[in-house]
Amino acid sequence: MPHISVKMLKGRTEAQKEKLAQELAKTLKNVLGVGDSHISVSVQDYSAQEWQDEFKKEITDNMENVRIQPKYDPKDLL
Repeated sequence: MPHISVKMLKGRTEAQKEKLAQELAKTLKNVLGVGDSHISVSVQDYSAQEWQDEFKKEITDNMENVRIQPKYDPKDLL
């Protein structure tokens, strides 16, 4: 394993999501030296309203695990 979970606002195409997943998997292979059979990537879409609660759970309440901190207020997305 590693598994990457991408959470983003709705609006990207399936082709964009697929390309993103493939590029992230390629980066995992290059940086961590893992094989394809051990990699998984998921993409979850959120509305701006749904993102408010998810932002709190995934970022605000989880800062010890956030490697790159956001520089925006999620309320600005509403």
